[in-house]
Amino acid sequence: MDALLDLLDPRTSAPTEPGFIIISQVKELLFNLLRIEFTAVRDRIDEDEVGEALWVLRRAARVQGLLQVCWDVLGALTPQEFAEFRDVLGSASGFQSFSYRRLEFVLGNKNPSMVDAHRNSPYYEDVLAQLREPSVYDATLALLARRGLPVPADVLAADPTKPYQASEEVERAWAQVYRDRRAHPDLHLLAEALVDAADLFARWRYTHLVTVQRLLGTKPGTGGTRGVAWLDRISSHRFFPELWAVRSTS
Repeated sequence: MDALLDLLDPRTSAPTEPGFIIISQVKELLFNLLRIEFTAVRDRIDEDEVGEALWVLRRAARVQGLLQVCWDVLGALTPQEFAEFRDVLGSASGFQSFSYRRLEFVLGNKNPSMVDAHRNSPYYEDVLAQLREPSVYDATLALLARRGLPVPADVLAADPTKPYQASEEVERAWAQVYRDRRAHPDLHLLAEALVDAADLFARWRYTHLVTVQRLLGTKPGTGGTRGVAWLDRISSHRFFPELWAVRSTS
């Protein structure tokens, strides 16, 4: 704990910089905790322990709620207060967060190009290893196949390092679960718990977008990133796409 507290090292005299640093540190810790929790979800699903996976998802949802509240603190800054210390952030940006990247990967938002930002980081191998591991959704689709639902073999055998491609066949498999909940009660509960997780993540991304709009408007993001334009695009992404699509057909 002493080492953690010693990490607070403001570079300016701006009274709001310590809060920005501390909230950023809290978010990194929560990203890591969520990765641990969702890894446990994946492993429990692999072992056909759906009830245990649901219990961990319940716990993870509480952590996601805490992560969401972090934006309330940063959103309380005015543009002028943020500008007082923004320049000392230099080239730092959220793209450098290896904890966040591993979290996205374990949930299934895979993109090999996103590993490049960590190439000179001591955590590069960890991020690369996470890219290569099956995701929560990979494990879930394998579970559906073991239960006799029609998940295509090519989906199950897909390269885990590549972006997931939504499948109409997978959507039909989920439609069977939703149309006959009594035959698949635990799969239905798992589906809704995964949608809860995806929903909370979407809310987090959207609040990130709104917070940056409040602080920066349309200026480039920290570290020269595209700022609002990038966040606006990524906020439309949804984990577990067939679980969203099935709502239009089931």
